[in-house]
Amino acid sequence: MLGTLSVVAPVWAGVFVLVVVGYMFVKGVRLGVHAIRGSANMRATMRVPWHQRLAELERAQRGGGLATGESVEAHRIGEHLDNLRLISGAPDAYPNVGGLYNAVIVPAYNESFDLIAPTMQSLIDTTFDNDRLIVVFAYEARGGVEMQRTAERLERMYGHRFASFQLVQHPADQPGEVPGKGANITYAARRLRDWLDLQGIGYDRVIVTSLDCDNRPHPAYFDLVTYEYVLRSDRKRLSFQPISIFTNNIWDAPAPSRVIASGNSIWNIVSSLRPRALRNFASHAQPMDALVEMDFWSTRTIVEDGHQYWRSWFHFDGDYRVVSVPVPIYQDVVLAETFWRTMKAQLSQLRRWAYGASDVPFVAVRVLSRRRRVRLGEGLFKLVQLLESHVTLSCVALIIMCGPWVPLVVNGFDRNLPAFVVGLPFIVGTVQQFAMLLLIISIWVSMTLLPARPERVAPIRTLFMVVQWVLFPVTTILFNASSAIISQSQLAIGKYREVFVVTEKFAVVPVAATATATAPATGPIAVEDALAGPTGAAERSAA
Repeated sequence: MLGTLSVVAPVWAGVFVLVVVGYMFVKGVRLGVHAIRGSANMRATMRVPWHQRLAELERAQRGGGLATGESVEAHRIGEHLDNLRLISGAPDAYPNVGGLYNAVIVPAYNESFDLIAPTMQSLIDTTFDNDRLIVVFAYEARGGVEMQRTAERLERMYGHRFASFQLVQHPADQPGEVPGKGANITYAARRLRDWLDLQGIGYDRVIVTSLDCDNRPHPAYFDLVTYEYVLRSDRKRLSFQPISIFTNNIWDAPAPSRVIASGNSIWNIVSSLRPRALRNFASHAQPMDALVEMDFWSTRTIVEDGHQYWRSWFHFDGDYRVVSVPVPIYQDVVLAETFWRTMKAQLSQLRRWAYGASDVPFVAVRVLSRRRRVRLGEGLFKLVQLLESHVTLSCVALIIMCGPWVPLVVNGFDRNLPAFVVGLPFIVGTVQQFAMLLLIISIWVSMTLLPARPERVAPIRTLFMVVQWVLFPVTTILFNASSAIISQSQLAIGKYREVFVVTEKFAVVPVAATATATAPATGPIAVEDALAGPTGAAERSAA
């Protein structure tokens, strides 16, 4: 389109490029400000003793007073004191704090024990009471014998550490399903529903987190999610979104993957401050009663997280939103056994994420229908916002990089072209120089997110963590933009993706084989030998 416009009206082509560059510059400035604010907010939230605050809510609900041992300068302390007064004044208006559970569904396909075990340990290490934490390890039958052995080993090591630890094997080749995460966690959530029924635990007492098997929640994550859940009157119509930070193995990943991962982490930090644009991404939490009412997640999409936002929004007739929970969920950077396999896996992951463009027709049909159940104005706003995000991802980087030269090239560098068109590369180059400040902000934020350098990694790698950002233009074009173009082109020609391609990830440091002996269940709720009928018995015998 830009080439054609450059032939017909080169000045208008130049104006178009300049508008895009200006728009992205303004957007970049806002992103830089949000990155600094969001990073500071996340660090401040991480310092709050959320387990203590949750206990204080419970004490106030029981009429035990409003005292808190925190400083008057503590983060959100004024809001916390107001919450204590509210719950003490009307205790019956809120769920029983001490009777709430967090359930965690951890899906797996063929990942190794060494990759999954740190996630299980991170659940043990959270400050939330383990005797109110339910873990469902949802593994695919397609993973074969080795995946079965991994599941059994995990149960032996960690099964006695929680209120319940359940192994649920997702059968292969189920009708009406696209093999992938959405189908797996939905199957596991249905088994969880059956188990809750047996235990007499109400769905409104359970908050469900979908946690990828390489994800490690911040210790206060479950306490903070529970705190927010208690205090929201519209809790059934909410989901809770932590900040995905890709740093677990960042010191071992190659430079291109580190740059992509750092950029994604910064974007997630920025998104935590944009409530109207916040969507479900990767690990997120939702009340069990809402999930049961919606029949859990879609089993027909390979992008179940973002799609869950739209399913929820339409299910609740537009009365639904995502609440930011600004603590990290630490995730792995893409890392395979060789550099080129890592690059292939990285592109595969980004292509799957970019396939979220498949939500555009899903949203458009429901917003533009005469039988729509959402407000037209708000629906159109969200549809345009969705379209803008996918168009920006696929096109803008190429327009900024190549657009200023297109009117010159297609017109053979004609000297009679208007001065504005001839000088367009210089104008855009000047804007890009100012934009370097935004890159410096990104580098600074990314360095604050780094975990401690492992001893096995040479100190010089710290310098490379800064120098690596020279690859940012390359990764933006070769990975981010190209993955979006490929996925959107496939959708345009009807070449739909029917398989969830699991990102290859490699555990650098093996987990020590300790505590492998079978231990008895010690939580207040015993794991049943069967859920209900022959289906439940088959699942437990397979475990």
